[in-house]
Amino acid sequence: MMLTSISRNWWLAVLRGLLAVIFGVAAFVWPGITFDVLVLLFGAFAFVDGILLFGFGLLAAGEHDQWWPLVLSGILGVAVGVLTFFQPAAVALGLVFVIGIWAVVTGLLEIVAAVRLRKLITTEWLMAFTGVVSIIFGVLVLAQPASGALALVYLFGFYAVLVGVLQISFGLRLRRFREDVKATAQTATSTSV
Repeated sequence: MMLTSISRNWWLAVLRGLLAVIFGVAAFVWPGITFDVLVLLFGAFAFVDGILLFGFGLLAAGEHDQWWPLVLSGILGVAVGVLTFFQPAAVALGLVFVIGIWAVVTGLLEIVAAVRLRKLITTEWLMAFTGVVSIIFGVLVLAQPASGALALVYLFGFYAVLVGVLQISFGLRLRRFREDVKATAQTATSTSV
């Protein structure tokens, strides 16, 4: 089952969250970074995040569960990251729209995944809340395409830190869930012997 695969690899969610927090803090620590650096920072974040989501999707596919939202989100993140590295000038012109659309689509896919997990765990709301935060971030970015690079840096930093903290919390809850499942299995094994 998908939950078993994801909970077994809970550390991937924590890693995803830590990377997001690091990117977010970097945006606050160096607010005067150039727009080109922001483009590359965003590309690195989207690429790494995409790889991690794709990995979660492959784990779910291996368990014959609903894998497509995670795989699709992962492919989208990797594609945006690769595009950013190979065409930074072109991406810089459309960065506001790329970030906004990416955040909205990723948020929607995270909500779909959370809905599919709702019958299996009680903390799916963290994943759904992460999706809602992503959608709100994307809409705000799309609504203000003429905003300055510095404002976008701060907005991206806030978004990355918030989503990172939520992902870390989700990963730690998955770890606790895994430990509870192990304890239940051990109890069942010892009582049946």
